[in-house]
Amino acid sequence: MTLLDKDGVRLVADGAVATVTLDRPAKRNAQTFAVWRALAEAGRLLPGEIRVVVLRGEGQSFSAGLDRQAFTPEGFDGEPSFIDLARGSDAEVDAAIAGYQEAFTWWRRNDIVSIAAVQGHAVGAGFQLALACDLRVCADDVQFAMRETSLGLVPDLTGTHPLVSLVGYARALEICATGRFVRAEEAERTGLANLVVPAAELEAATADLAAALLAAPRDAVIETKALLRGAVDRTYDEQRAAERAAQTRRLRDLAGIGD
Repeated sequence: MTLLDKDGVRLVADGAVATVTLDRPAKRNAQTFAVWRALAEAGRLLPGEIRVVVLRGEGQSFSAGLDRQAFTPEGFDGEPSFIDLARGSDAEVDAAIAGYQEAFTWWRRNDIVSIAAVQGHAVGAGFQLALACDLRVCADDVQFAMRETSLGLVPDLTGTHPLVSLVGYARALEICATGRFVRAEEAERTGLANLVVPAAELEAATADLAAALLAAPRDAVIETKALLRGAVDRTYDEQRAAERAAQTRRLRDLAGIGD
């Protein structure tokens, strides 16, 4: 069932799996402000029964980053350019960027597991969108790059936190500051990619992972994801306590005992 098809974003639900497709293949799925609004809307439209969300890009590239038209004085029709944005107050700029970030934040919700199926280029905003997902299945032709610093900017679409978590501070700094490409072998070795497969097998491998994720009871997956996401911010003893509390909830649920 198609729930959304606008501005280069398509959302389709099939049972417990939803697929979000970046659908601007002629532009290598370059992102615009309209794309970001549509991605945020897709998150709001997810039916309650959805457990796994697959994010993919139509064509040869996952996403080549932000559409370069955003950097022109004219910007996009009917949209403020970055130059217009820079003229705003600190509060206005902050609010605008917070709005852009909404397209990148909902993928880590505890009630879903998100998988980015990444092929070809995943550059800048494309890299950050892949990083927004819980898991990444990559084709062997994948090329990640964080080009913002090379343009005099910083990665501001929520990508810095997961990048450092996955590869560590020193490697994350080197990747961002140089803007170099990270290819499939390095992505798998450093943890950016959960799995690397031949490009022709990307769709099937992603579907297999989604099916495996659906095999466990939903509430157990939700509790486990919440535990793992919170682990980095807890002490060892705090994490032990969180495990005990989560397991207590699971045991009572399985036994049919309410709170």
